[in-house]
Amino acid sequence: MNDTSRKPRLLFLCTGNSCRSQMAEGWSRHYLGDRVEVFSAGIEKHGLNPNAVAVMAERGIDISSHVSKTVDDIVPPTFDLVITVCGHAHETCPTIPGARIVHHGFDDPPFLAKSASSPEEALSHYRRVRDEIEQFVKSTLPSLLP
Repeated sequence: MNDTSRKPRLLFLCTGNSCRSQMAEGWSRHYLGDRVEVFSAGIEKHGLNPNAVAVMAERGIDISSHVSKTVDDIVPPTFDLVITVCGHAHETCPTIPGARIVHHGFDDPPFLAKSASSPEEALSHYRRVRDEIEQFVKSTLPSLLP
């Protein structure tokens, strides 16, 4: 980051910008919003996952107004730090000049929830990943910021 008058721009990148990257954006805005501009995007648009919205709301974080988007939808598409939160996004991450790319993968709640025997069991996968993302944002992310 060359311009010291602006906050670093942080992007969480996932496959569809429906769940993990959205939760990471929500936690980062909550804990670090005064230090960084936070965005999330996907390689594709899959729509906002209602279970992700629900489990974040359980913890007082409202992501219901978020929309699924790609990097091209964010203007300007410049970032200081890009964190890929799934393997597919890490492998297919678009070139973002000037950005440091860091991979920190999280399990895919929708995939895990497919084998759940009840809605409550399905939500347990979302809650676990939500809590893992929160811990990452609180404990690791601050040391990665420029």
